[in-house]
Amino acid sequence: MKPKYQLIIDDIKSYILSGTYKAGEKIPSEHVLQESYNVSRQTVRKAILELSNEGFLRSERGSGTYVSSQYRSRTGAKTINKTIGVITTYISDYIFPSIIRGIESRLNEDNYSLLLASTNNDISQEKKALEMMLSYGVDGLIIEPTRSNVYNPNIAYYLSFKEQEVPFAMINAYYEELEVPFFCLDDVQSSYLATRELIAKGHTQIGIIAKMDDLQGKFRMKGFIKALGEAKLRFQQEHVLSFDTSTKSDLSANLEVYLNDNRDELTALVCYNDEVGLEVVHVCRELGISIPDELSIIGQDNSYFAKNANIKLTTLTHPQEQMGRDAADWVIKNLQGKKDLPTNTYYQPILIEGETVKAIEVE
Repeated sequence: MKPKYQLIIDDIKSYILSGTYKAGEKIPSEHVLQESYNVSRQTVRKAILELSNEGFLRSERGSGTYVSSQYRSRTGAKTINKTIGVITTYISDYIFPSIIRGIESRLNEDNYSLLLASTNNDISQEKKALEMMLSYGVDGLIIEPTRSNVYNPNIAYYLSFKEQEVPFAMINAYYEELEVPFFCLDDVQSSYLATRELIAKGHTQIGIIAKMDDLQGKFRMKGFIKALGEAKLRFQQEHVLSFDTSTKSDLSANLEVYLNDNRDELTALVCYNDEVGLEVVHVCRELGISIPDELSIIGQDNSYFAKNANIKLTTLTHPQEQMGRDAADWVIKNLQGKKDLPTNTYYQPILIEGETVKAIEVE
């Protein structure tokens, strides 16, 4: 458990970094802080002293304690090279190493440093990462949003970057509440092409496994529905299995129930991504469902998983390294004062045929 003075420090830092307390603004008095946190005056003074030492506060004798922006100049003077912060949901698996490699290669060309953080798609961890970037004083930022299809309580931190004129761009998704440049796969088109491929192979009973707390999942569902509509096929709610970050650990068990319930109807599945596609393959093997003879599967993202699995997954491309390079290039050019930079970039997916889709005969 944190000592009480540290709780005061963390809260005041959050208020300053999120813009709740503005530079030059007077913070609550020692007496008010004592009552708010139920602590001694000594504890409050210890917290204020540490925040003052870090450049977040300054005290004026007989007047009170004020917010200082000194912390920015302290961190900003740390090095001649500029530093770009990168926040992704994950770092070490799936498509993220490739994206980060693309960012790093472009930053290296102009001698920019990289400061990396991940959120595990958790909003509280995103808050910590944003506070770290603001405290450090990064010159620019590349972010993959956390749970981008639900309201995000960290919006104030992004507005703080805007107020400080720190350029930032988003990758893979974006927060619809913010006007922010982004670099994304055309997720509607990706799922649309996947569904259309299955329809072209004669499938009419097609299901989807969808992750619904991320914008990618929302758009991939949209592409699925669009392709069904064009083919005059009925959208059937019972053919949808949705999950989110908090229920992802239950996906295998839920897939078992879903596949058993729909075994006599479904002939094909569009999967949220390759990771989910290969989980479906695993569960099908346990249930004795033959792929692709009984069930055709398409993943999305052409990830490391798809390339190295013991079955060649039919999937769709994702720009990965190119997306990382382009986002880093955008931030660098913005810092160099370039004008008329793109506000959004969509990459078009291409179908990659594998071993998990089979045509069925139309009776």
